[in-house]
Amino acid sequence: MPNKKAAIKSLRQDKKKHDSNKAELSEIRTITKKARVLIAADNSKEADTLLKKLESKLGKAAKNDVIKKNNAARRISRLRSQWARIGS
Repeated sequence: MPNKKAAIKSLRQDKKKHDSNKAELSEIRTITKKARVLIAADNSKEADTLLKKLESKLGKAAKNDVIKKNNAARRISRLRSQWARIGS
């Protein structure tokens, strides 16, 4: 347990950030799973809508250092290429 006032505040802030990041990652995982299900079901139009939402979420998460920039780009790229296969 921290003794200094600054360390106590830092611990409190870290917990808040951890909870926020965890919630954001959970939401990203949920949307990703839904998108994969739609792609597997050959539902191109709904999958595209969900992928746009996911790209936005991943971009914001990367911008706020919840995930790394290349991680977001890789996830988007892989899902978009899967989506493109069902589109054609």
